[in-house]
Amino acid sequence: MSRRIEFTLNEEQLSELEEAINYSVHPEVRQRAVALRLLHLGHHPEEVAEMVMVSANTVWTWHRRWRAGGIAGLQDQPKSGRPRKADANYQARLKEAVDSDPAAYGYSFTVWTLDRLRAHLEQLTGISLSRLRFGRLMQELGYVYRRPKRDLTLKQDAVAKQQAGELLDELKKGRNKGIASYSLWTKRP
Repeated sequence: MSRRIEFTLNEEQLSELEEAINYSVHPEVRQRAVALRLLHLGHHPEEVAEMVMVSANTVWTWHRRWRAGGIAGLQDQPKSGRPRKADANYQARLKEAVDSDPAAYGYSFTVWTLDRLRAHLEQLTGISLSRLRFGRLMQELGYVYRRPKRDLTLKQDAVAKQQAGELLDELKKGRNKGIASYSLWTKRP
């Protein structure tokens, strides 16, 4: 049941289709351009549908989209998808929590881990994200996890540290006597 539509193309349209067939980065555009070229060569839409393994209605849709928008009309349109759970409010609370000390929220630990931060935000917002999705969100926001470095500077005795440094310097000076620098083996004195 063919409709009466003119499928012939002028030289400019034909060259545009051939360029899309050969150089388009979108595979769906190449397939649809091939189907339109087959229509131009005189094949019926049902035959073209069988050749490219789609339904005849799909071929008609491609032809209609070509007439309306040219090559750009053959490209798939973006799909909306599901809205993100982690909206702007969630992200703002996440940034606020990362920049603050966990003790400020009443926690006994001093370092945020991914799971602790995720549980805290779930408690605040009621939004539960999987560990993988939360990790990706942290990456999107530019956060990188670093292991905390232990710093015992405050617990060190400055005088004892200075004495130990001086002793170490003396030992380094005296150690080189009789030790060859080219071998690990030495003789006993």
